[in-house]
Amino acid sequence: MSNLFSFAAVSSLPVAQAHWPERLTPYLDSEIEQFLFNSPQRLSWLVEQYGSPLNIVWPHTVGNNIAALRTVLQRHDVDCRLYYGAKVNKSPGLVQAAVNAGVGVDVSSLQELKDALRAGCDGARLCATGPAKTREFLTELVHHRALIVLDSPEEFDEVLALAELLRVTEPVRVLLRYRPSFAQNSRFGMLADEVAICLETLSTRLDALHLEGFHFHLGGYEPDTRVAALAEVLPLLERARSKGLEPAIIDIGGGLPIQYLPASCYQEYLAKQNGADYRHCQVPTSFYPYGGERSAADYLDAFLSASIGQSRVADVLKQYGLILAIEPGRSLADQSAITVFRVTRTRRQPDGNHVVFVEGSSFSACETWFNSEFLIDPLHVFSVKKDTRPTPGKAWIAGHSCLDDDVITNRLIHFRTVPQPGDLLIYANTAGYQMDLLENAFHRHPLPARLCAFKGKKGELIFSSDN
Repeated sequence: MSNLFSFAAVSSLPVAQAHWPERLTPYLDSEIEQFLFNSPQRLSWLVEQYGSPLNIVWPHTVGNNIAALRTVLQRHDVDCRLYYGAKVNKSPGLVQAAVNAGVGVDVSSLQELKDALRAGCDGARLCATGPAKTREFLTELVHHRALIVLDSPEEFDEVLALAELLRVTEPVRVLLRYRPSFAQNSRFGMLADEVAICLETLSTRLDALHLEGFHFHLGGYEPDTRVAALAEVLPLLERARSKGLEPAIIDIGGGLPIQYLPASCYQEYLAKQNGADYRHCQVPTSFYPYGGERSAADYLDAFLSASIGQSRVADVLKQYGLILAIEPGRSLADQSAITVFRVTRTRRQPDGNHVVFVEGSSFSACETWFNSEFLIDPLHVFSVKKDTRPTPGKAWIAGHSCLDDDVITNRLIHFRTVPQPGDLLIYANTAGYQMDLLENAFHRHPLPARLCAFKGKKGELIFSSDN
């Protein structure tokens, strides 16, 4: 699709301004910020054309995020394979950006596999980490020489049988997923004794399976747990090598944190929040660390700088001749999308606060469905009308469905002027498990449109459909 901008159409819209509310202002990529504040009328026109909610992805950010991680890896002189975690977002444009930047793709379904191949990713640069893979998915992974993470003894047996059935001419490339001793309640990965049994079989079936290394993936955002898991894997690595196997990869999964807003702002809010800050007087018990102290690059640096025994992790990897593998999702999609909601109605509540109804649902901004909150304020774009004074007020935001729990934010947002019908609310940084994780066609509303923003040859901003 060519440039969607039409000056005649945009100039006919009312003059618009953009303001942040007063408390939790997020970080915003400079290119996105320039567009939102310099061209609010153009944004309004895009919503007129494509509807609300509207998702706009910005692929240039993916390359920036990859570069930040590579800088850390180069500083530590660590050999690493990066895989973009495609599950983080449905955008083909973001997958394409990752492939263009020279990284592989972590796929968890047949559909994600097809998207990665369409983007030009070589099969050997695919990694499949998801559990309970279907036979059809596994077959395609084998055909394309992808690296397959085996999550259980049962999956190990299935892939071995599949290799025999397909009469592979080259062994299937596999990693064994390890479940650390401190994560025994997890449903993912294999216990140490299960890994040991797999190693025995692998040592006798070199024709069918090739062990490339070990994988683990942990919840939480502290490097210490990854370091502890790595320390537990090293004896398994030595055991594998003693049996003539050649594992050379340690895959630590994803889960690198990102910073949505300044740490000082975030910590101040957490320290002061109470029931009065929420429409139902209930403070959520947990949040993603939106204003954590570490960026993804900081986290990776801390992990590689941590100690195992008397050595740094980076040095341990080099001593063992290991390649580090990582599957970042959210951290490679940091700043990679915005989600725009159009206001349909504002209703004053008996307590003096307001509820703002938007055209769209919380399935397109889904944190409340996990009993939490997306702790950033939306940018408010509103029409400037003559002889109208701003009316400050606090409001929570609801979706347009018949579900009482269809709430985008239970938190009372301090607006400089209460949103009115036709205004826009723009959430920043929604690419990571936010804008489309739960999206659906409830009430037969169409799925939100998704546009891809990029620069033309003359530096002009162009929007195209991202299908």
